[in-house]
Amino acid sequence: MISSQRRTRVVIVGAGPVGMVCALALNRQGIPVTVLESEPVPVQDQRAATIHPSTLEMLDELGIVEKITLHSLVSSTYRFHDRPTGELVAEFDLARLRDEIRFPYVLQYEQYKLTASIAAEYADGADFDMRFSHALTGLTAVANGIEVEYISPAGTERMAAAYVIGCDGGRSTVRKLAGIEFEGFTYPERFIKIATEFDFKSVKSNLSLRNYFSDPDEWANLFKVRGETPDGLWRLILPIGQGEDDTTALSAARVEQRLQKFFPKTDPYDVEYARVYRVNQRVAATLHKGRVLLAGDSAHVNNPIGGMGMNGGIHDAINLAEKLPQVIHGQAGDELLDLYSRQRRHAALNYVQAQTIANKRLLEERDPAVRRQNLDQLRGTAENLDSARAYMRRAALFDSLHDAASIT
Repeated sequence: MISSQRRTRVVIVGAGPVGMVCALALNRQGIPVTVLESEPVPVQDQRAATIHPSTLEMLDELGIVEKITLHSLVSSTYRFHDRPTGELVAEFDLARLRDEIRFPYVLQYEQYKLTASIAAEYADGADFDMRFSHALTGLTAVANGIEVEYISPAGTERMAAAYVIGCDGGRSTVRKLAGIEFEGFTYPERFIKIATEFDFKSVKSNLSLRNYFSDPDEWANLFKVRGETPDGLWRLILPIGQGEDDTTALSAARVEQRLQKFFPKTDPYDVEYARVYRVNQRVAATLHKGRVLLAGDSAHVNNPIGGMGMNGGIHDAINLAEKLPQVIHGQAGDELLDLYSRQRRHAALNYVQAQTIANKRLLEERDPAVRRQNLDQLRGTAENLDSARAYMRRAALFDSLHDAASIT
């Protein structure tokens, strides 16, 4: 029989970067955590890789930044290009914010590395309990808590917790079991991500480590990560038309064709990996329902242009880790968790969603007059110190944090 005494353990479903940061932040506040991950080992998924300055400040409070910087690429600039002409339209340099932010740069550090580093260093005891090959199957409200049912290598098991936090991605089982709507839309086109060791910067001098290419026919994102190779990897993201199936898109010939179109060269490309995926812009109707909370992709998903998804998710985790211990220890009521939901939904809707949608529209604009006007405006923004600083503060999600904090 499950005890009705006050519970303090929190179960976090999903061992991605948001789940692991949330677990670490809660654990630092004296909350015992159990992380359930359906995969048997940490997944080396080639997803988010840019950690913005606002997020670095949060991770630094957890003692993580100094450790991961050694294994990251440091980038202060990002550039917008006109792909048809090859022109460099605008450069934004975070160093221009050095007098107001602690980290005037981003770290290019893949999310699977962040997850693995936290798991390896901190998930080593009963109070930070990391369980792989554990898949959530049910949630049941009980006295003073919630019962979690999951399938483990030992079979079906149950655990009592004070709260459950869903950090299990866009297809979140937690969100579905809680009956929370996921509002928004799916883009008709899919995206393809291709990684190669070829060093584009060695032959294109106007590249930064992070680049956005405007093109009415085929926009592109190009950025560099460390990968697992000495020289690092360049990741290229492109749209795929509705008439092209995944098998064709992922064929060696079609991948090579896309790379050669982006930068023609005499010899073929060495491709490290290629992946096709659908992209959504969605936000959960609420991030708090009873004993269930949502954070990260479980709560909101967006296109990758601007690198805001993982960062917004980590901001969720830190906000929640500041509030949930107060509720668990009886210092505040559940209304504090409703405040978490309001603040982070506001940030997701008005900043992450709005900015990523605007970024995609900028890159794919087809009307020549509108496109020229957009690029001229972006150029003017970058050339003026005040407007450039304002643009970078918003893009680095500082504005979203300040605005969300004002919500009561």
